[in-house]
Formats: sequence, C-alpha cells, structure tokens
Amino acid sequence: MLVIDEGTDILTVTENGYGKRTTASEYKLQGRGGKGIITIKTSDRNGKVVGIRPGTSEDDLMLITDQGTIIRIKVKGISVIGRNTQGVKLIGLSEGEHVGSIARVVEKEEEEGEEEGEEEER
Repeated sequence: MLVIDEGTDILTVTENGYGKRTTASEYKLQGRGGKGIITIKTSDRNGKVVGIRPGTSEDDLMLITDQGTIIRIKVKGISVIGRNTQGVKLIGLSEGEHVGSIARVVEKEEEEGEEEGEEEER
C-alpha cells in the first residue's frame, strides 16, 4: 500500500532487473473490501515484484542486488508505461543475481543559515 501526492508516479521494480514508472491516475481508489489492483504483469522474464515506491522525475532510485551490486538511476530515465505491462530492463544482472531491494534517494537540502554559520567559524 502506498499513500501518494498529486503529480507523483509509482515506481515498480522486479527481481530480474525490470521496472517501470506509472502515473498515479491509472490507479482507481480502493475502498473497504477492495481486492487490489494489478500494478505489473509478472512472468519468468521479469520475476516477482521487489518493491514499489512513490517518486517524481527529479528523484533518483538505488537498486541493490543480492550479490552487493548497487546502482543509482534517475527516475526520469525510467519509461512511463501502463499498469498492464511487464516493464523495461533497468539493470543488467549476472547469472543467478537478483535485485533484492530498492530505495528512493532523497537529497539533503542545506539550510541557508547552516552555510553562513560554517563560513563565519572559519
């Protein structure tokens, strides 16, 4: 389950390195007793879903494999495609390697006061 803001896309990544970005408007609201909504077609080609995160085109995404490979990709580089698809290749994997985790990268913004204070101390 995700709670998302207006203008946010839904990022989906599978264990075989496939993923996609889908606009939130493609998902209808689910109420009590809802049975869920398919977000990606899974198959032997793309594997099971590893993670789903909200994101915008300004964000970055980290993909971490079970063998320790970590890559950072820009969300704007991920294709925006519909819910009823398998996704596109995001990362090349070695034989037997799988994506184990994903994380959205949030840039820390420095406050103007911190920058000025650091310069005065020097």
